[in-house]
Amino acid sequence: MHKSFQPLKPTTNKYLQKKWDQTRYEDHRNKVRAAKPVVNTRGIQTPAHVQLKLKKLQVQEERSAVIERDNQLLASRLTAIDRSKGLVDHWNHYPGYSLNAERRRAELLQVTQENQAIYQRITGRKSEYRKELWEENWEKVERRRDDIARYPRGVTNTQKPNKCVKFSAGQTGQSQRSSSGVEDDRDVTED
Repeated sequence: MHKSFQPLKPTTNKYLQKKWDQTRYEDHRNKVRAAKPVVNTRGIQTPAHVQLKLKKLQVQEERSAVIERDNQLLASRLTAIDRSKGLVDHWNHYPGYSLNAERRRAELLQVTQENQAIYQRITGRKSEYRKELWEENWEKVERRRDDIARYPRGVTNTQKPNKCVKFSAGQTGQSQRSSSGVEDDRDVTED
Protein backbone atom coordinates (compact mmCIF):
# COMPACT_ATOMS: atom_id res chain seq x y z
CA MET A 1 0.00 0.00 0.00
CA HIS A 2 2.86 2.40 0.75
CA LYS A 3 4.18 1.86 -2.77
CA SER A 4 1.07 3.46 -4.27
CA PHE A 5 1.33 6.47 -1.92
CA GLN A 6 2.50 9.63 -3.71
CA PRO A 7 3.84 12.26 -1.26
CA LEU A 8 3.54 15.93 -2.08
CA LYS A 9 7.23 16.53 -1.50
CA PRO A 10 10.07 14.32 -2.58
CA THR A 11 11.07 11.83 0.14
CA THR A 12 13.59 9.06 0.60
CA ASN A 13 11.20 6.67 2.39
CA LYS A 14 7.62 6.52 1.16
CA TYR A 15 6.54 4.20 4.00
CA LEU A 16 7.60 6.61 6.76
CA GLN A 17 6.25 9.64 4.87
CA LYS A 18 2.85 7.94 4.56
CA LYS A 19 2.80 7.17 8.29
CA TRP A 20 3.64 10.78 9.19
CA ASP A 21 1.07 12.20 6.78
CA GLN A 22 -1.59 9.88 8.18
CA THR A 23 -0.78 10.93 11.76
CA ARG A 24 -0.92 14.60 10.80
CA TYR A 25 -4.30 14.10 9.06
CA GLU A 26 -5.79 12.35 12.12
CA ASP A 27 -4.58 15.16 14.41
CA HIS A 28 -6.21 17.69 12.09
CA ARG A 29 -9.55 15.77 12.11
CA ASN A 30 -9.46 15.57 15.93
CA LYS A 31 -8.86 19.34 16.18
CA VAL A 32 -11.74 20.04 13.79
CA ARG A 33 -14.04 17.72 15.76
CA ALA A 34 -13.11 19.30 19.11
CA ALA A 35 -13.20 22.91 17.88
CA LYS A 36 -15.46 25.26 19.89
CA PRO A 37 -17.64 27.84 18.15
CA VAL A 38 -16.46 31.42 18.34
CA VAL A 39 -19.96 32.89 18.16
CA ASN A 40 -22.47 32.02 20.93
CA THR A 41 -25.76 31.01 19.25
CA ARG A 42 -27.49 29.39 22.24
CA GLY A 43 -29.82 32.29 23.03
CA ILE A 44 -30.57 33.92 26.36
CA GLN A 45 -31.74 32.02 29.43
CA THR A 46 -35.25 32.71 30.64
CA PRO A 47 -35.27 34.35 34.04
CA ALA A 48 -36.27 32.30 37.10
CA HIS A 49 -39.30 34.49 37.94
CA VAL A 50 -40.74 33.85 34.46
CA GLN A 51 -40.17 30.08 34.66
CA LEU A 52 -41.71 29.56 38.12
CA LYS A 53 -44.76 31.88 37.91
CA LEU A 54 -45.10 32.27 41.65
CA LYS A 55 -48.38 34.19 41.45
CA LYS A 56 -50.05 31.32 39.59
CA LEU A 57 -48.85 28.85 42.22
CA GLN A 58 -50.19 31.09 44.98
CA VAL A 59 -53.65 31.33 43.34
CA GLN A 60 -53.80 27.52 42.92
CA GLU A 61 -52.90 26.97 46.58
CA GLU A 62 -55.62 29.42 47.68
CA ARG A 63 -58.23 27.65 45.50
CA SER A 64 -57.26 24.22 46.84
CA ALA A 65 -57.48 25.59 50.41
CA VAL A 66 -61.01 26.95 49.75
CA ILE A 67 -62.11 23.63 48.21
CA GLU A 68 -60.66 21.67 51.11
CA ARG A 69 -62.46 23.87 53.65
CA ASP A 70 -65.79 23.50 51.80
CA ASN A 71 -65.35 19.71 51.68
CA GLN A 72 -64.75 19.61 55.43
CA LEU A 73 -67.88 21.71 56.06
CA LEU A 74 -69.99 19.40 53.88
CA ALA A 75 -68.60 16.30 55.58
CA SER A 76 -69.36 17.71 59.04
CA ARG A 77 -72.92 18.59 57.98
CA LEU A 78 -73.49 15.11 56.54
CA THR A 79 -72.24 13.41 59.72
CA ALA A 80 -74.49 15.69 61.81
CA ILE A 81 -77.51 14.75 59.67
CA ASP A 82 -76.59 11.06 59.89
CA ARG A 83 -76.30 11.22 63.72
CA SER A 84 -79.54 13.15 64.23
CA LYS A 85 -81.61 10.82 62.00
CA GLY A 86 -83.41 13.90 60.66
CA LEU A 87 -86.16 15.87 62.36
CA VAL A 88 -88.43 16.09 59.31
CA ASP A 89 -90.23 13.16 57.75
CA HIS A 90 -88.26 13.02 54.55
CA TRP A 91 -89.18 9.48 53.53
CA ASN A 92 -91.30 9.34 50.37
CA HIS A 93 -93.60 6.31 50.39
CA TYR A 94 -95.43 7.10 47.19
CA PRO A 95 -96.41 4.17 44.98
CA GLY A 96 -94.86 4.05 41.55
CA TYR A 97 -97.18 5.53 38.96
CA SER A 98 -96.88 4.86 35.29
CA LEU A 99 -98.28 7.29 32.72
CA ASN A 100 -98.67 4.40 30.29
CA ALA A 101 -100.60 2.01 32.58
CA GLU A 102 -104.07 2.86 31.27
CA ARG A 103 -103.05 2.29 27.65
CA ARG A 104 -101.32 -1.01 28.46
CA ARG A 105 -104.41 -2.18 30.37
CA ALA A 106 -106.62 -1.35 27.37
CA GLU A 107 -104.29 -3.23 24.99
CA LEU A 108 -104.25 -6.26 27.30
CA LEU A 109 -108.05 -6.25 27.48
CA GLN A 110 -108.30 -6.04 23.68
CA VAL A 111 -105.85 -8.94 23.22
CA THR A 112 -107.75 -11.16 25.68
CA GLN A 113 -111.06 -10.42 23.92
CA GLU A 114 -109.53 -11.31 20.54
CA ASN A 115 -108.13 -14.55 21.98
CA GLN A 116 -111.53 -15.49 23.41
CA ALA A 117 -113.19 -14.80 20.06
CA ILE A 118 -110.66 -17.02 18.28
CA TYR A 119 -111.18 -19.76 20.88
CA GLN A 120 -114.98 -19.59 20.41
CA ARG A 121 -114.60 -19.87 16.63
CA ILE A 122 -112.25 -22.85 16.95
CA THR A 123 -114.41 -24.75 19.45
CA GLY A 124 -117.68 -23.93 17.66
CA ARG A 125 -116.56 -25.42 14.34
CA LYS A 126 -117.35 -29.05 13.49
CA SER A 127 -114.52 -31.38 12.62
CA GLU A 128 -113.90 -32.00 8.95
CA TYR A 129 -112.44 -35.42 9.67
CA ARG A 130 -114.92 -38.31 9.69
CA LYS A 131 -113.95 -41.17 11.89
CA GLU A 132 -116.45 -43.54 10.29
CA LEU A 133 -114.79 -43.15 6.88
CA TRP A 134 -111.39 -43.89 8.39
CA GLU A 135 -112.70 -47.06 10.08
CA GLU A 136 -114.38 -48.24 6.86
CA ASN A 137 -111.18 -47.68 4.88
CA TRP A 138 -109.21 -49.57 7.51
CA GLU A 139 -111.56 -52.54 7.35
CA LYS A 140 -111.28 -52.58 3.53
CA VAL A 141 -107.48 -52.54 3.77
CA GLU A 142 -107.52 -55.41 6.29
CA ARG A 143 -109.83 -57.48 4.08
CA ARG A 144 -107.60 -56.92 1.03
CA ARG A 145 -104.52 -57.85 3.06
CA ASP A 146 -106.21 -61.03 4.26
CA ASP A 147 -107.20 -61.87 0.68
CA ILE A 148 -103.67 -61.30 -0.62
CA ALA A 149 -101.88 -63.08 2.27
CA ARG A 150 -100.76 -66.65 1.82
CA TYR A 151 -101.77 -67.65 5.32
CA PRO A 152 -104.72 -66.14 7.15
CA ARG A 153 -104.00 -63.69 9.92
CA GLY A 154 -104.59 -64.64 13.53
CA VAL A 155 -103.91 -68.34 13.00
CA THR A 156 -100.33 -68.04 14.22
CA ASN A 157 -101.46 -66.76 17.58
CA THR A 158 -103.92 -69.61 18.17
CA GLN A 159 -101.54 -72.47 17.27
CA LYS A 160 -99.02 -73.54 19.90
CA PRO A 161 -96.44 -76.21 19.11
CA ASN A 162 -96.35 -79.17 21.51
CA LYS A 163 -92.83 -80.32 20.69
CA CYS A 164 -90.38 -81.26 23.40
CA VAL A 165 -86.67 -81.30 22.47
CA LYS A 166 -84.20 -83.29 24.60
CA PHE A 167 -80.48 -82.80 24.46
CA SER A 168 -77.98 -85.34 25.69
CA ALA A 169 -75.24 -82.79 26.34
CA GLY A 170 -73.91 -83.44 29.79
CA GLN A 171 -76.09 -86.14 31.32
CA THR A 172 -78.11 -88.77 29.48
CA GLY A 173 -81.79 -89.08 29.97
CA GLN A 174 -82.16 -85.43 31.11
CA SER A 175 -84.37 -83.18 29.04
CA GLN A 176 -83.43 -79.54 28.47
CA ARG A 177 -85.33 -76.70 26.89
CA SER A 178 -84.12 -75.37 23.56
CA SER A 179 -83.58 -71.69 22.77
CA SER A 180 -87.17 -71.53 21.54
CA GLY A 181 -88.41 -72.80 24.93
CA VAL A 182 -89.98 -75.96 23.42
CA GLU A 183 -89.24 -79.47 24.61
CA ASP A 184 -89.13 -82.39 22.23
CA ASP A 185 -89.88 -86.04 23.05
CA ARG A 186 -86.96 -87.29 20.91
CA ASP A 187 -83.53 -88.10 22.37
CA VAL A 188 -80.68 -86.43 20.50
CA THR A 189 -77.29 -88.10 20.92
CA GLU A 190 -73.88 -86.66 20.14
CA ASP A 191 -71.48 -88.49 17.80
